[in-house]
Amino acid sequence: MSFSSEELERYARHIILREIGGPGQQKLKAARVLCVGAGGLGSPALMYLAAAGVGTIGIVDDDVVSLSNLQRQVLHDTQSVGSLKTDSARESLARINPHVLVVSHATRLNDSNAQQLMVSYDVILDGSDSFATRFTINAAAARLGIPLIAAAMSQWEGQLSVYDPANGTPCYQCVFPEAPADGLAPSCAEAGIMGALAGVMGSMMAGEAIKLITGAGQVLKGQMLVYDALWAENRVLKITRRPDCPTCGMLQSSR
Repeated sequence: MSFSSEELERYARHIILREIGGPGQQKLKAARVLCVGAGGLGSPALMYLAAAGVGTIGIVDDDVVSLSNLQRQVLHDTQSVGSLKTDSARESLARINPHVLVVSHATRLNDSNAQQLMVSYDVILDGSDSFATRFTINAAAARLGIPLIAAAMSQWEGQLSVYDPANGTPCYQCVFPEAPADGLAPSCAEAGIMGALAGVMGSMMAGEAIKLITGAGQVLKGQMLVYDALWAENRVLKITRRPDCPTCGMLQSSR
């Protein structure tokens, strides 16, 4: 897979990195990454994936841009209010990097369409905002054997991990067996969120995807990073697989 002279200049700072180089940049160009959600987490993740030269980027979102989104969803702007987030995202990403193919899925991911939406991608990013959707994404990714990079955030704190049970790591449901009771995990609209936290967590999602695709460094498999923006603290927690997990426990026993 060759690069034009414009692409070589565009990706020069990647290519001179020992851990990426020309071969890693070729892997990025050949990669297909699906991001579920073009909101707070998806916005920075999608921008950096496009800038990095990921060849095909899919976006799943059925929502429209609202004025209250703009405090943190930096992929969109005031003129995008009222537009489908997938349309706004596609236009923004084209301005960032015209060499990237953006595939829009203006629909809500659910149990009936998850595998169909995800099957043609190499890496899945979960930027959704509900436990039901997260469980659905996790189950489909586990069945398909596709690595899942999932983040979540509220108020001042975010968390991030890479779930890849096909290669022996925990899945999302190993760590979060069931959704919390009503009121224990309020939405951003209910609890509030510091806007720049979305930029931090979404950018880290993109960083994990770039490492996963190129083979650079160590990704957060079997680990969860917790970032506290209020006190500028990071913690990395070890997470383990549950043999009785209803998602990946069955997959493990069937092998």
